[in-house]
Amino acid sequence: MAITTPGTRPANPRFSSGPCAKPPTWTLDALADAPLGRSHRAAVGKDKLKAAIETTREVLGVPADYKIGIVPASDTGAYEMAMWSMLGERPAQMVAWESFGAGWVTDAVKQLKIEAETITAEYGEIVDFTTLDFDKDVCFTWNGTTSGVRLPNGDAIPADRAGLTLCDATSAAFAMDLPWDKLDVTTFSWQKVLGGEAAHGILILSPRAVERLESYTPAWPLPKIFRLTKGGKLIDGIFTGATINTPSMLCVEDYLFALDWAKSVGGLKGLIARADANAKAVWDFCDANDWIDNLAVDPATRSNTSVCLKFTDARITDGAAFAKAVAKRLEAEGIALDIGAYRDAPAGLRIWCGGTVETSDIEAMLPWLAWAFETEIEAQKAAA
Repeated sequence: MAITTPGTRPANPRFSSGPCAKPPTWTLDALADAPLGRSHRAAVGKDKLKAAIETTREVLGVPADYKIGIVPASDTGAYEMAMWSMLGERPAQMVAWESFGAGWVTDAVKQLKIEAETITAEYGEIVDFTTLDFDKDVCFTWNGTTSGVRLPNGDAIPADRAGLTLCDATSAAFAMDLPWDKLDVTTFSWQKVLGGEAAHGILILSPRAVERLESYTPAWPLPKIFRLTKGGKLIDGIFTGATINTPSMLCVEDYLFALDWAKSVGGLKGLIARADANAKAVWDFCDANDWIDNLAVDPATRSNTSVCLKFTDARITDGAAFAKAVAKRLEAEGIALDIGAYRDAPAGLRIWCGGTVETSDIEAMLPWLAWAFETEIEAQKAAA
């Protein structure tokens, strides 16, 4: 069978779900103003860090009375800092529907050993938030980076909750509309939706979260890198640019460029629109081809950033091997890099559709995906 090779290639084949594609206008010149070889505590360093915090607030629409801090160790560092500093004051519900959420469950249950109920859903599905008890502390991911399933909204989270909500928003921030009044702790990393460099996290605290920090001391010791209070008071410098440890000013400069680019495309609304257009191109492709489908069971919960796909053709005998072979073909052709499913997720593909990706590149890549599928089916036949 003759298989037609598509005539158009993506200008940028980077569809990795983290680190993600740089903004399309990015070049190394974007880093020229980085204060390299200078102390991050010098005026120039403090000004850059403060600008990163305040521009984050501007683009995301974070309320003025919420604290925003730059912390070490990416989203993982930010979320664990919050868990280890705040959990244990009351019972918790640990909610997970993919691998990173499952990691937070492990922290709470096996490491902190707090009174915690574990509530999970299978890959492709989501926990029903109307069944949760928000008088307890509730920990969850907004968007399942490894499952392609997101919380569609925060309507089920009550305004008069007694517990805190701790939200890992690392592949949601800058691509989804986060309801700040429903979120007490929000974390994400620069390396996701804005395509920043790794190792730095953002920690956003509501006034209720700050109150918890200043009124509760956990039973376990906290390493210096996790300490957010001193003498029972919030270390406010963390939230004005005086970071706990030394940040990379090169990475800060890179993030500042990404934030300015975000503003240039319409801010949060523009970023959401770009991600929505990218994801829709993939969803429409799935609707038009009966051999591939979205991993998300309910269309209302489909992620518009980490779009996870599964092969559904009955001729496929080994799903994991087939998916890897398709991804390998696309990489070898320079069409799509790093689109294999996450190692703990069901076999398939994961295509990043965040706002730094151009829709034209998604549209150019998809015919090649069909080519790789057909080519691998033929190869499987020949090997049988």
